[in-house]
Amino acid sequence: MAHSLDRGGVSRGGGAVRCLLFFVVFMLVCYFVRPPSIREESNAAMLASCPPCVCDCSRESILTMPFDCGNNDLEMSEEMGKDIVALLSEEITLQKNVTSDSSEHTQALIMSTNRVSAQYQNEAAKCNARVEACEEARERAEAMLREELKLSAVWEARTRENGWNE
Repeated sequence: MAHSLDRGGVSRGGGAVRCLLFFVVFMLVCYFVRPPSIREESNAAMLASCPPCVCDCSRESILTMPFDCGNNDLEMSEEMGKDIVALLSEEITLQKNVTSDSSEHTQALIMSTNRVSAQYQNEAAKCNARVEACEEARERAEAMLREELKLSAVWEARTRENGWNE
């Protein structure tokens, strides 16, 4: 039987989309309309997690602050003085070092695994040889037992013929 698209089935899906859209719009309006004091508190909380500035920059002198703020930090000035090519080449060098270290570690693990695998294979070969030797000895012992039982049966039959009774 074919499914018919009734109005109820379509409106339920459309209603859910409308409710979700309304909720998103409501949250955006609440975000942009909230009082400025709440925004400043959240910005202050974000700034509190940042590391302290090395410069002595007060609020009054923000407009007169020199553009070379942070140049007195030697590491920072060296990093900022590098051009993009030097930074990229340094990044590539670091990636090569990490790759080679990882490759060496992987090779060492593979060699160790091969060594242990060879050792286990040798032990398994020894074990198989011993099992085969035991199996051959068991088969020989069974053959000897069968011969002894046959010989015992022959001797018992002879003794019965000669008049032996239990």
